[in-house]
Amino acid sequence: MGDTGRRAIVSGSEFEERIGYARAVVDGDRVYVSGTTGFDYATMTIPDGVAEQAEQCLRNIGAALDEAGCTFADVLRVRYLLPAREDFEPCWPVLRRRFGGVRPAATMQVCELADPRMRIEIEVDARRGSGGEPHGGG
Repeated sequence: MGDTGRRAIVSGSEFEERIGYARAVVDGDRVYVSGTTGFDYATMTIPDGVAEQAEQCLRNIGAALDEAGCTFADVLRVRYLLPAREDFEPCWPVLRRRFGGVRPAATMQVCELADPRMRIEIEVDARRGSGGEPHGGG
């Protein structure tokens, strides 16, 4: 991998600028993706449905992983944050498509999120090269 320095990845989300964080941080072969919601950062819109939000979360995370030089196959840990416990199960098929073959360590927590439109937030930690899948798997 060769890259041993720390590097921030930004998505262009207004939240990153206003709050002062990066979408992801690469530190050597480690990649830490911030809690990511279902906003489409290009349009700053968010779908109503929780499964659709989960899909958009994963698209946003996939873009950060790709920029970091890894894929969903490299994800070691995933955290799911939801304001409503009953919203988790409708997301399972979406989550299984990305993580079913990877089987990262996972945690689900019920908590309030920053905006009432947000129904799920997903955070991942990855290690570049650990999954063996070529780029583009995200």
